[in-house]
Amino acid sequence: MRCAAALLGLLLGLTVLPFPVALGAEPLTREEALTALQDKADVARRREGVAGLGRTGLMSDVPALVQALRDPDAMVRALAEQSLWQVWGRSGDAEVDALFQRGLEQMQGREIDAAIQTFTEVIRRKPEFAEGWNKRATLYYVQGDLEKSLADCDEVMKRNPAHFGALSGYGLIYLQLGQPEQALRYFERALAVDPNLDQVQAAVDALREALGRQQRDTT
Repeated sequence: MRCAAALLGLLLGLTVLPFPVALGAEPLTREEALTALQDKADVARRREGVAGLGRTGLMSDVPALVQALRDPDAMVRALAEQSLWQVWGRSGDAEVDALFQRGLEQMQGREIDAAIQTFTEVIRRKPEFAEGWNKRATLYYVQGDLEKSLADCDEVMKRNPAHFGALSGYGLIYLQLGQPEQALRYFERALAVDPNLDQVQAAVDALREALGRQQRDTT
C-alpha cells in the first residue's frame, strides 16, 4: 500500500506541526494548561494550553489531550497530536529518559540493532513505560520480525490503550501478514482515537474498496 511509509512515520512519532504557534511569555504550569485547554470561548488559550501540556503533562492528562483531537480548531488538533507524543515520550525517570533519547538518535541514524538493544534496556528498567515497547515494536516491524512487533504492540496497549500509533502499527503488520480485514479493524480503531490521521483514513478507504470489490467478485 502506497501510504505504508507515511504510516510508518506515525509509528515513529514523526508528527510535523503545520502552523507556527505563538505562546505566552511565561510557560504555563500543568494546572494552568489544563484550565486553558477547557476555555471553549478562547481558541488562543486552548492552543496555549494544549501546547503547555506537551511540556508538562502526565499520562493522567492523556484523556484531555485525546478530547482535544476533536477541537474545532485545526491548530489545537495538531498540537494535541504533538503533545500526546511528547507526554508518551516521558517515563518520569531522568536516566530512563536519557536512554530513551539515545535510542531515538540510533533510530534516526538507522542503527536498528543498536536501537533495539537500547529500547530493550529501557523496557528492562521501566517496563510500565509504554513508549519503550512502542519504539521497539516499530524497529521489529522495520526488521520484518512481525511476531515480535505484534507482541510489543500488545504490551503498548496494556499500558496505553489510546496509542493511535500502535493501533496503526497493528494495521500495518496485519497488512504484511495478508489479513486485510484485521488490518482494517485496527486502522478504524486508530481513527476512533484520532480522526485526524489522513494516511490512516486513506488506508481505510482503500481497504474498504478492495474488500468490497473482493466480495462482489465472489458472489
